[in-house]
Amino acid sequence: MESGTRARATRRTVQKDAIRQALDSSPGFVSAQQVHRQLYDAGTPVGIATVYRQLNALAESGDADTVLGAEGQLYRTCARDGRHHHHLICENCGKAEEVELNEAWILTAAHEHGYTVTRHVVEVFGLCADCAPAVRPTT
Repeated sequence: MESGTRARATRRTVQKDAIRQALDSSPGFVSAQQVHRQLYDAGTPVGIATVYRQLNALAESGDADTVLGAEGQLYRTCARDGRHHHHLICENCGKAEEVELNEAWILTAAHEHGYTVTRHVVEVFGLCADCAPAVRPTT
């Protein structure tokens, strides 16, 4: 029985590492379903519930960024320097760029309306330079 427990613990570590590697290899934000599919295609059997659990654990630990996109919760490996940042996110391919914003306007607007800022979320969605020509209608 003890070896079965050890095998399950090892499998979880292998699965966790595989999920992390799949996220690291993605150029932008991806859904749990996309990570699951990438692992499946690579021959790594991981349940979708495990993928969700591990992605959420990475987000909670600060090792992954998460945003709510049009298709649901998306994940991306985060810069490990711990600085606060925001993203430009391509709605077509998921590519993302980390950007810094001058956030003084948030504090000014909050002050004008009597609010105390406790946190904020700012993400900008659009089309990257590679996707924009393909998506724009031609005239």
